[in-house]
Amino acid sequence: MSNVALGVLSFGVLLGLLVIRIPIGVAMAAVGAAGFVWLSGLTPFLAYLKQTPWEVFANYSLSVIPLFLLMGNFAARSGLSANLYKAANGFLGHYKGGLAMSSVGACAAFGTICGSSLATAATMGRVALPEMKKYGYSGALATGSIAAGGTLGILIPPSVVLVIYAILTQQNIAKMFLAAAIPAVLAVIGFMIAVRVYLAISPESGPPSEAIPWRERLARLGRVWPVVVIFLAVFVGMNGENLFGRALFTPTEGAAVGAFGTCLAALTYGSLRLREIAEVLKDTAVQTAMIFLILLGADFYNAFLARTQMPMVAGDWVAGLGLAPVLVLLLIVAIYLVMGAMMDSLSMILLTIPIFFPIVMALDFGLTPEHTAIWFGIVVLIVVELGLITPPVGLNVYIINGLAKDVPMWETFKGASIFLAAEIIRVGLLIAFPVLTLWLVT
Repeated sequence: MSNVALGVLSFGVLLGLLVIRIPIGVAMAAVGAAGFVWLSGLTPFLAYLKQTPWEVFANYSLSVIPLFLLMGNFAARSGLSANLYKAANGFLGHYKGGLAMSSVGACAAFGTICGSSLATAATMGRVALPEMKKYGYSGALATGSIAAGGTLGILIPPSVVLVIYAILTQQNIAKMFLAAAIPAVLAVIGFMIAVRVYLAISPESGPPSEAIPWRERLARLGRVWPVVVIFLAVFVGMNGENLFGRALFTPTEGAAVGAFGTCLAALTYGSLRLREIAEVLKDTAVQTAMIFLILLGADFYNAFLARTQMPMVAGDWVAGLGLAPVLVLLLIVAIYLVMGAMMDSLSMILLTIPIFFPIVMALDFGLTPEHTAIWFGIVVLIVVELGLITPPVGLNVYIINGLAKDVPMWETFKGASIFLAAEIIRVGLLIAFPVLTLWLVT
């Protein structure tokens, strides 16, 4: 068996291990280690082990992950989500479908201090679902809008998955965050339009609530200032070089500022208590350990793939087909859509980037290598987030359905379908017009 064939076979074995519920980090480490030993022998592998774990975890850029996770955990326990939803509801709730649009807007705002889609969906679901049920919203629209809105957490900075992509492909984290800004705004607009389209099809699904006086609207808006301050401090501080010529701090320092600010806001304006901080730190440590194990497994697997030369051969083969670069990208997107129906987002990123990234970088899209890497990363991240609302896995759907036990699973997927269509349109726009992603970066 040739080395390239072995690399292809390893991908199938890895998928098989994931199907039988072997954790992704363990599966990648096992396949990578076995393949490494098969190709190079045990002694080179042991020599590799002497340095690799330390080199992987000593990477300064990785320190941003636990800090952003800590920021998200403080945000999830803070109770600030209720203020965000009430503020959005004050301006949108009296329109048809306004509560669903408020959920989308609140999810987007909460995503600025919480980089997890699952946490965003779960937190906003507890706040928004009772309100929509109170006003007679259909189960499909209520649960579908929150499940879809939760996906914004993976794209709007800070995003843990975006950080991991930047580290895997050796891209600037701050620039990746900046590139995600316009696509994130397009997502919010697209979801708002999707709510209106859904109501055009099913007018009774989203009745309006009572209008709130302007004095109360402004009062509600004033209660969300901690979220605005934290987001601006982190986002503008990290991207100062692109925005006004000088960065105030590095991504890691920005994450530390965000975590500290979110902790203060949660203690002062939220519902977090001092005795809960230890539990937040414990949750962050567990999540960090899980992600770091996955990163170590990915490094094992990547080292094995490098020795098979499969990614390079695949890139040369695709380039030799003479296909238009955009067509190749569309094929990759299609593969992600299929995989998203079966796997979680982090698993897909770590499993596929070592294979697809060299292929994309070998193609000519009329962009610089850095811009190609950034643009591809944002497109991939959006396609990956589709998996959170795509059957049969759809992790966001399962989380929201667990909160709304009276709504059948199929009805939640039905409600999410209109938002899925909006996302596919957004992906098409970003592929057709890379400037939408790169405008703030250039």
